[in-house]
Amino acid sequence: MINRFNATLMLESLRGKRMMFVGDSLNRGQYVSMVCLLHRLIPEDKKSMETYNNDALTVFRVKDYNATIEFYWAPFLLESNSDNAVVHRISDRIVRKGSMNKHGRHWKGVDILVFNTYLWWVTGQDMKILKGSFKDVEKEIMQISTEDAYRMAMKSLLRWVTRNLDREKTRVFFTSMSPTHSKGDWGGEAGENCYNQTTPIVDPNYWGSDSRKSIMKVIGEEFSKSEFPITFLNITQLSSYRKDAHTSIYKKQWNPLTTEQLANPASYADCIHWCLPGLQDTWNELLFAKLFHPDLI
Repeated sequence: MINRFNATLMLESLRGKRMMFVGDSLNRGQYVSMVCLLHRLIPEDKKSMETYNNDALTVFRVKDYNATIEFYWAPFLLESNSDNAVVHRISDRIVRKGSMNKHGRHWKGVDILVFNTYLWWVTGQDMKILKGSFKDVEKEIMQISTEDAYRMAMKSLLRWVTRNLDREKTRVFFTSMSPTHSKGDWGGEAGENCYNQTTPIVDPNYWGSDSRKSIMKVIGEEFSKSEFPITFLNITQLSSYRKDAHTSIYKKQWNPLTTEQLANPASYADCIHWCLPGLQDTWNELLFAKLFHPDLI
């Protein structure tokens, strides 16, 4: 059993500090959840929300506490051709090898770092890796397996953390893969997904096919070698049951829906992101517990 989230204690612990979530839109969801869990305790004139670096950095500032809760967009953690925080729907994704410093310079001096990266890596069986610079006229690009590419990223992250952070000052967390429910592989009907789901999956052994155990293995192998202490937030299994918790069709549509889509709501249901309030509040309860009671869980 984990301790319940205590917003007052969380705010007090952030006094004079910076907390930053780094990763993709799922980590942004956890960031928004954290802000929502805390903001009701803060008077309107004592808080603000601002964006910087072409929307790559979002900062929630709590003035009386001299504290910030921040989100930094870096879906691969490494530099990629998908780093634009607004326009990043690129099908041919390329990640630059050994480029952690491109984004990492914005993470230095943070007191609590929460990283994630997964979904952007698994669009196929392979990933394109750039050796050199995106500015090179002739680019040297190699194609390697997703697992090898992900391992490369984890090695880069651990190397950066060890070289750039003070283990006496900074707590580092890494959130495991967030499951999707796009395929109905829990025993539903053919073509079924998260649309119109109202109950969780009850099979305790369920593990969705979109959550690659091979990636979990890579994380375990690489983190076990880390010289810097990193706390692993394993949200995958507990989230796998929640086919009913996605935003589904109840989200902002960036493009007008076609007649065909309107006739078949399941075709445009978002089975990746999560409703708030909702599941990601539980992720933050787990984060809170590991921050304050690491020996109890």
